[in-house]
Amino acid sequence: MRDMYTHPPDYGAAYDIAPCGLFTTVPGGVIVRANQTLCRWLGFHASALVGHKRFQDLITVGGRIFLQTHLAPLLDLQRSVAEVKLDMLRGDGTIVPVLVNISRVGGPGEQFDEFAVMTVSDRHKYERELLEARRRAENALQAKDAAERALRVADRRKDEFLATLAHELRDPLGAMRTAVEMLMRDTQVAAAHKPGGSERPGIGNALDILERQLGKAARLTDDLLDISRIAQGKIEIRRAPVHLQAILDDVVVSARARLPSHDPTHTLEVDLIPEPVIVDADAVRIAQIVQNLLNNALRYTPSGGWVRLTAAREDGHAVIRVSDNGIGIAPDDLTRVFAMFGQAPAARGQGGLGIGLALVRALAELHGGTVTASSAGHGLGSTFEVRLPLAACQVLSSPPARAPRVETAGRRVVIADDNEDAAQGLAALLGEEGHVTAVAADGVSALRLVDEFCPEVVVLDIGLPDISGEEVASRIRRTHGERVSLVALTGLGAQTRPHALFDVFLTKPAPIDALLAAIAGTHDG
Repeated sequence: MRDMYTHPPDYGAAYDIAPCGLFTTVPGGVIVRANQTLCRWLGFHASALVGHKRFQDLITVGGRIFLQTHLAPLLDLQRSVAEVKLDMLRGDGTIVPVLVNISRVGGPGEQFDEFAVMTVSDRHKYERELLEARRRAENALQAKDAAERALRVADRRKDEFLATLAHELRDPLGAMRTAVEMLMRDTQVAAAHKPGGSERPGIGNALDILERQLGKAARLTDDLLDISRIAQGKIEIRRAPVHLQAILDDVVVSARARLPSHDPTHTLEVDLIPEPVIVDADAVRIAQIVQNLLNNALRYTPSGGWVRLTAAREDGHAVIRVSDNGIGIAPDDLTRVFAMFGQAPAARGQGGLGIGLALVRALAELHGGTVTASSAGHGLGSTFEVRLPLAACQVLSSPPARAPRVETAGRRVVIADDNEDAAQGLAALLGEEGHVTAVAADGVSALRLVDEFCPEVVVLDIGLPDISGEEVASRIRRTHGERVSLVALTGLGAQTRPHALFDVFLTKPAPIDALLAAIAGTHDG
């Protein structure tokens, strides 16, 4: 019987070992091909099925009736049927419940019906396994989502902690700066009255060390606060056309003054373009970028090494480069050094928190610029390049001349600060300057003192415990108008927007000279 039919297409070895029963029939139902899986399920040898058995012979009487009345007409009509439940007969007469899928292939004169059969028990098993796999996948996805949410919460809390830490550090730093200033003044006064007119060098050196280290701590606090703000998208850039050379000149003066605290054997070389370079930028932030790059270069350059600062105009950009002959950077670390808290392995023994370069990149990008690092390798130095777009107009008008302001001594000053050491220290310092002071620890007490003490100046901590410094300032303005000068002190840093209520806005720890100038009425704004 088998030889009278044309053989169907050959599907290869995979056909025989497929996990479902596969067989092919010709019109009339004669089986012309069957795989090993079907033979095993039904208990027939392939030679007993192929060419000898019809599909109808392998199903129950009820199945044959269903085949004639429903299945065969449907197959003729649409050339395929799916998921038909039938009972097939094994060679020993027992029944195997199956699901049958049939597809008719070929054309007139040569067509075949391809069967794919799966036992119901296997189908249920696969469905259970599929449902279990889906459940595991959904649980894994939920766990992933929960882990991502936890990471976002932890990251936000980390940013909030850094911001809080930086803010809380400002009060003690301000108090220490005031105390160091008083000690330096007392030491100078004592030396002036001492025979020979010289102070003890040990005390002077110790105070210089304290002053330098307080400056470092203040800069680190500023960087921590800025990093947390950038991470939260809260930092603001106040851009205006500025002379790049003027910014760099100020940074160089400051860097040269700090060279002894890094290493007095370092050499700082400067090469700035002579022509004016105008950038539309926040001058404070550009200075911060260059200061961090210089600090980074000085930190990782051995004694006797050099650090070079250059600025040029290239392809519509202002280009600032800071180079050194320090420890260098491995090629794999050239991008990693800009990551938050990221440090190259060679740099980890040199100190630092790994936030300076992350802050540099963030600030440069906020200006529409870029920063890149290059190095020939370990021990061969490095170069950091910042590119900033040039301002559209390269001519900057001169600012109007400031009207001269008269310094006034012996002013009446109210100091409102909940840090008792900071408030009392500032009161003592102002007392030495000839001012008369009164101290309040909260906003309500400050308002009462303003009414009773009749001050000319009020120094307000913005973060008072009961009512805010802004609210205190607003009430003073409503009651006393412009008669009282208001000086704000904030631990929130340079990002805090100066309030129109205040005459002067200073960030803790405020430079003593700036604070005294604000109280005397000679501060530049």
